[in-house]
Amino acid sequence: MTHRVLYTKPSITEREVAYATDAAQNGWGAKCYDYIYKFEDLFKAYLGTEFAIATSSCTGALHMGMHALGIGPGDEVIMAHTNWIACPSTVLHLGAKPVFVDIDPISWCISPQAAEAAITPRTKAIVATHLYGNLCDMDVLLEIGARHNLPIIEDAAEALGSAWGDVRCGSRGAFGTFSFHGTKTMTTGEGGMFVTNDPELNHKVLTLNNHGRVPGETHQFWSQVAGFKYKISNIQAAIGCAQVERLDELVGRKQEIMRMYRDRLGAADGVNLNPEAPGTTNSAWMPSVVLAPELGVTRQHLLDAFAAANIDGRVFFHPVSSMPPFEDQRQNTVAWDIPNRAINLNSYHDMTEEDIDRVVSCVLSCVRR
Repeated sequence: MTHRVLYTKPSITEREVAYATDAAQNGWGAKCYDYIYKFEDLFKAYLGTEFAIATSSCTGALHMGMHALGIGPGDEVIMAHTNWIACPSTVLHLGAKPVFVDIDPISWCISPQAAEAAITPRTKAIVATHLYGNLCDMDVLLEIGARHNLPIIEDAAEALGSAWGDVRCGSRGAFGTFSFHGTKTMTTGEGGMFVTNDPELNHKVLTLNNHGRVPGETHQFWSQVAGFKYKISNIQAAIGCAQVERLDELVGRKQEIMRMYRDRLGAADGVNLNPEAPGTTNSAWMPSVVLAPELGVTRQHLLDAFAAANIDGRVFFHPVSSMPPFEDQRQNTVAWDIPNRAINLNSYHDMTEEDIDRVVSCVLSCVRR
C-alpha cells in the first residue's frame, strides 16, 4: 500500500538531539535552568517582546495570564466560537464564563464587530485566537479594547511566525501565548510560552509559575500567594533552543508547502484557502480548505476520500459549544457552518511534492465528483 501521509509531525535534527543530550547529561544542580533562560531569551528576541516565560503548555500560559489579569467568578471572557477547547476551559477553571461570538467568514478568526456587541458590564477580557496561522484584525480589536478598557489576549498557539509587517503575532496584546506541542511548527514535545511587554503582569506570572514565590524572595521556600507549577523542563527547553534557532527555516518550509497548495488548488472554483492580507505574513501552520456551499461537498466526503487514499484527515475545529461541557449556541452561524465543509490539509517539513499531490487529488476528486 502507498505510504500513509501524516497530517503533521515535527522537524528534529542533530542540533536538537545534541542540545537535549547536553541538558540530560549536564543540566542539573546549578545548571538546571540554563536552557530555560536561554530559550526565553531567544524567543523574546525573535518575537520582539520585553518578557517571555517558558511554560509546560500554552494552556498553562493562558491560565496564569488570565489569573494575573484578575479574571474570576462572575466575569465574562469573549472569544471566537471556532476555537480549541483549551481557551474556554481555562476560563471555566477560573470560575468565569466563556462568551462565544461568531467568526469572520474570510479570516475564520473572531469577528471584532461580534465581539464588541457581546460586551457587558461583566466582560473582563477579549481573546484573539489566531486560527491556523491566520491573523485576527488586531487593529480593530485593540481599538475596541481601548474604548471599553478591556485587555485583548492573543492566543497565538497556532500562529508563531505570522506578522503584520515587522510586528510579530502574539506581541501586541496585554499578553500572548504560544504552543510547542508536537503538532506545531516548532516543538518541545509539550510546552508553551507566555509573553508580554507589561512588567507588572510579567512579575505576577513569574510569581504564579513558582508556587507563588516572589522573584528575589530571600526567605527560602516562602510563598506569598497560592500559585501554580507550569514550568517547562530544562531538557524540553534545550530542544526549544534548537528549534528557535531554526525558526526561519521551519516557518519558511511551512509557507513553501502552503504555496504549493495554492498553486494546485487556487484556481479551482469554490475552493478557499487560508487568507493572507496585503502587508501581512501567514505562517501557514495548518493549511486548510473551506469549500463553497454550492459544491455540496461535506466534511465527511473529504474524510472518506482521505481515508481511502491512506491520508490522515484532520477536521476543522468544531464550534466549541457543540461539545458537552458547554451550552449549545446556534446563533453564531458562520462558526457552525464552515466546519461542515472544510478540512485541514497535511503539512510537515519533509513532506514531498508527491505527498502534496496526493492530498490535492483527494480534494479535487471531491470538488469534481
